[in-house]
Amino acid sequence: MTETVPYASEVSIAASMRGGYKDYGSGEAAVRALNGINVDMARGVFTAIMGPSGSGKSTLLHTLAGLDRLTAGESSIAGTVITNLSEAQVTQVRRDLIGFVFQSFNLIPSLTAKENITLPIDIAGAKVDPAWFDEIIGILGLGDRLTHLPAQLSGGQQQRVAVARALVSRPQIIFADEPSGNLDARSGAELLGFMRRAVKEFGQTIVMVTHDPTAASYADRILFLADGVIVDEMREPTAEKVLDRMKQMGR
Repeated sequence: MTETVPYASEVSIAASMRGGYKDYGSGEAAVRALNGINVDMARGVFTAIMGPSGSGKSTLLHTLAGLDRLTAGESSIAGTVITNLSEAQVTQVRRDLIGFVFQSFNLIPSLTAKENITLPIDIAGAKVDPAWFDEIIGILGLGDRLTHLPAQLSGGQQQRVAVARALVSRPQIIFADEPSGNLDARSGAELLGFMRRAVKEFGQTIVMVTHDPTAASYADRILFLADGVIVDEMREPTAEKVLDRMKQMGR
């Protein structure tokens, strides 16, 4: 029998974590990646997560999104605590409530751009909203690329396909891990500009890990991690302010 998850109704917090610990390994070889994280990701906000290598920023993203399990504590998506759910239930939450954009694009080589974009909805057995699909495609400039395979697309076009795939189901929250990392400066700026527009105009919620101060400056707020702990927060960031803060952290 298929397990189902009772999703909470309207809440102002898209994702949260309380007392989040994550250890890798055991005994003397254990490494603590998260050390008691408490954080809320509000709806309609673009949040960037930054920190030195090994600070725990990707671990925080993955445990918030249910891609990895916390060692202790709890994480929630749209008011639903996912920490103790079965793998099948967590998979359902990810499918129904979350969109993902990763640095490596993660497109299926044998599928066209359109098929890649609609794949999560097709797997769920749901129907694509044609008006919303057309709006996303128009904004991202993919109208003449929908029949192309990933190998026939530039890096920037492939990443725009990945963003369209994340948005097409209108998820509660989008998690992005270095989304502009493999792109040239112009393509990266276009992608980040669209992500910011998705938040401001469509009310989307985005949580992004990045090491790039310029990319982080597109966010509404930045959380700075060090040694698995949130050590600072910045509102209305600029690339210059972010770079100065990262230098203080010994980036």
